Amino acid sequence: MSDTLFEIDALSVCFGDPARVEPVVHDVSFALRKGRTLALVGESGSGKSVTALSLLKLLPPGLAHYPSGSVRYQGEDLLQAGEARLQQIRGNRVGMIFQEPMTSLNPLHRIERQITETLRLHRGQSGAVARQRALELLQLVGIRDPEQRLQQYPHELSGGQRQRVMIAMALANEPELLIADEPTTALDVTIQQQILELLSQLQQQLNMSVLLITHDLNIVRRHAQDVCVMYRGEIVEQGAAAAIFASPRHPYTRQLLDAEPQGTPAPVPEPRQPLLQARQLRVWFPIKRGFFKRTVGHIKAVDGVSLNLDRGETLGIVGESGSGKSTLAQALLRLQSSRGDIHFDGQPIHTLNQQAVKPLRRQMQIVFQDPYGSLSPRLSIAEIIAEGLGVHGVTSRQEQEQRVIEVLQDVRLDPEVRHRYPHEFSGGQRQRIAIARALILKPQLIVLDEPTSALDRTVQKQIVELLRELQQRYQLSYLFISHDLAVVRALSHQVLVMHRGKVVESGPASAIFEAPAHPYTRQLLQAAELA
Repeated sequence: MSDTLFEIDALSVCFGDPARVEPVVHDVSFALRKGRTLALVGESGSGKSVTALSLLKLLPPGLAHYPSGSVRYQGEDLLQAGEARLQQIRGNRVGMIFQEPMTSLNPLHRIERQITETLRLHRGQSGAVARQRALELLQLVGIRDPEQRLQQYPHELSGGQRQRVMIAMALANEPELLIADEPTTALDVTIQQQILELLSQLQQQLNMSVLLITHDLNIVRRHAQDVCVMYRGEIVEQGAAAAIFASPRHPYTRQLLDAEPQGTPAPVPEPRQPLLQARQLRVWFPIKRGFFKRTVGHIKAVDGVSLNLDRGETLGIVGESGSGKSTLAQALLRLQSSRGDIHFDGQPIHTLNQQAVKPLRRQMQIVFQDPYGSLSPRLSIAEIIAEGLGVHGVTSRQEQEQRVIEVLQDVRLDPEVRHRYPHEFSGGQRQRIAIARALILKPQLIVLDEPTSALDRTVQKQIVELLRELQQRYQLSYLFISHDLAVVRALSHQVLVMHRGKVVESGPASAIFEAPAHPYTRQLLQAAELA
């Protein structure tokens, strides 16, 4: 008896008329074997998700076409199956976990209703029976207080809890295949490790096949037995994971394996010149209850943090979601009320009101995590980048255009793109535009808030190299906030580790990564396999 569960043979997918448009996925063939994990690896736009969605014909009907190939499930070609047959398989024999659970879960329905829906549809269970099964599933995926969680809405759960709920929904009917589309991209390294270990345990318990879609080769190395490498809609290499990592044959596979951020930043210029200092910084949010909304306690988002940053230096701030990293950065930039002392370029700024802080804003810029969300879709690239110049008094059109051209060259983009709009660019190009917007005011300090987490590894490496080059050229100081420790190590001179609002460890990056002193730091490094 064959151990092949799904067999994909010469599959091609195109959007629009097959006679007129090129396929986005071309001649893809691979087999999913029972009880094994196959990883589809490649950069954004390589066709990974389109291939996975095609297995169950989940792409928009009428828009997506399959000019050639077959998708056989236990011998049956699902591309030829009707909608009723596909509904029997979706969520029943095949479960799916999507990349962003917050957008996949219905914000209007409680967790109980969302988990029991698939039980009602495929097993006819309802009421107490379905509720009991939902409790079992939440316990299975390691969620504490499952009775309480069933009554909550998605926004009341953390990112890791929402992802576990998605896994519970996908496993409700004990599927033979689980499709996991970038299931850990938005999660902290410790939560990533927990989710992936959980999937491995459940796979063994249920003898389930897993199709893992990811661009993170560390995850593939640890959790996949088979690998298919996709590039521009085609599989350029496939085989056993151990063999591909040991001796990759295709140049693109070798490029992916070499894409880990490498090296260290250039030394801080001597003599050192202090730029930013904070002493005993606190950001406490009051907890108010009762009819009169009395303060009964505080959420201590930042609790007694002190730090120093010199000119030309990078301070990496690491920790899990909710540890206070972004709140700390906002307080340092005076975008968030705080207690404690803050000195910038020798001037105390903690006593200044917002009007007095405004002239300093051009010296303190920020680059956000999601470049698409932070760039206005209605403005051209030139207008986006030059916006700060107008705010800070550079009103000459000629000077603005010249500065825009220069800064685009700085971030290695063709100045001619300044007339285009954000939707016309890739994620990496949009992040370069966001860096150019911060750089055009010639600041002394740039806060980088998770600037590479949404990018592919090859693009991350390019952005890291660009940031190091710009720092050396302009003696920039960076506050680099991230949970990606490989990127932090490549960029940072000093590292500050935060946990529940407090600094648990700080010091030179080399010392933190080579000999971490605090158990929490060791836990972070072990989860990222950097210890």
